[in-house]
Amino acid sequence: MKRELITALDFPTWKETEAFLHQFDRPLFVKVGMELYLQNGPFIIEELKKKEHRIFLDLKLHDIPNTVKRAMRGLASLGIDLINVHAAGGKHMMEAALEGLTEGVIKGYDRPKLIAVTQLTSTSEEQMKREQNIVSSLEESVLHYALLAKSAGLDGVVCSSQEVPSIQQKCGEDFLTVTPGIRLASDDAHDQARIVTPKKAKQLGASSIVVGRSITQANNPVEAYEKILTEWESVS
Repeated sequence: MKRELITALDFPTWKETEAFLHQFDRPLFVKVGMELYLQNGPFIIEELKKKEHRIFLDLKLHDIPNTVKRAMRGLASLGIDLINVHAAGGKHMMEAALEGLTEGVIKGYDRPKLIAVTQLTSTSEEQMKREQNIVSSLEESVLHYALLAKSAGLDGVVCSSQEVPSIQQKCGEDFLTVTPGIRLASDDAHDQARIVTPKKAKQLGASSIVVGRSITQANNPVEAYEKILTEWESVS
């Protein structure tokens, strides 16, 4: 997967999603999260594929291995491009997810890339230690999960751009690092704790960035998208 700008479709309905996408004159790489998918189901994926958008289905599956395997087998049949699980589910669960995803691939399609969430970009180190009872540093926790995902055969992880250099050092540059928590310098951080600009994410070596509210809530979403894309692609 080449370096991508992935736009998070932070909407509850297809009507709002369609109105947003209608402003663009080209297909995008989009993220469908729990809000949009769970309220609308596979219909959303079908409609996006009709318009040739590439899709990151962000459901963060986390359950017993057999359940995740069966769920992944079904989700693979939707023809998505990227999907994720929670690394905290463990190596066996991640291996089962990969097995199910491989078994469910539509003939003629590539297997969707499978990545694992490490620590949410809304999580601070203090919060992690207090609420998850993890005594290591946040970066050490993220790296631990990244190595676990790699050992399970996954294609990469979801992480903050701040953790990308250490992950690439241990897991290799081909190991995907998909990074939310992206904001322009002038934007509100909202509920994100570990944020960087598109320029900084590229400098840190992120594989792809996920941007939601900085685009979807902008006065001019197309202009905001182009500004972020330019900043993301202009760094050597």
